[in-house]
Amino acid sequence: MYQQMIFVNLAVNDLDASKKFFSELGYTINPQFTDDNCACVVISDTIIAMLLTKQRYAEFSPKEIADSTKTSEVLLCLSAESREKVDELCDKAIAAGGSASGKVQDYGTMYGRAFDDPDGHTWEVMWMDPAAVQG
Repeated sequence: MYQQMIFVNLAVNDLDASKKFFSELGYTINPQFTDDNCACVVISDTIIAMLLTKQRYAEFSPKEIADSTKTSEVLLCLSAESREKVDELCDKAIAAGGSASGKVQDYGTMYGRAFDDPDGHTWEVMWMDPAAVQG
């Protein structure tokens, strides 16, 4: 069966700093699709973040690039396998130069936190109890 992928394209201010940040979270940079203007961050087999310099990003969209430190252009949410993995990834992100974003969300069967990467893009990390998801 075909497994659809998502490629999230994000404008970044400092490509090297962004690559370092995501590498410190444990993600790999695919050198085949990385150059001086973009980096391919492999989050999973089906989730790829393309980090683009603002000049390269502008080649793909005629719209003004949002200043993600002041406006919210998108909320990105990653699943986690446990509450502990939510905390682990968010703590890594903060230690790597990101910042905590919003409040901890704890609904018993759902637990989440969020962080902003160095460019201000908000990444939520969420765990949901598998028993609750199945009904």
